[in-house]
Amino acid sequence: MLRVAVCVGSACHLKGSADVIRILQDLIATYGLEDQVYLEGSFCQEQCTKGVVVRIGDELVTGVQRDGVFQLFQEKILRRCRP
Repeated sequence: MLRVAVCVGSACHLKGSADVIRILQDLIATYGLEDQVYLEGSFCQEQCTKGVVVRIGDELVTGVQRDGVFQLFQEKILRRCRP
């Protein structure tokens, strides 16, 4: 199972982490990946100036914005899941 952790610390929260989580939840459900992707909130990833921070498996992605979540999903999550 692919673990996806979105930082919900103060800085990332102010930069829209709640929106990022909601969009990812919707995409995971839309693509039927609930049994392949574990989405969770996480505390600080020590990258506060670069937020929103998302950890996908062992990869740390910084600067995630609401309008870039779909591209992130396609490139970093969907391609790692089986059809």
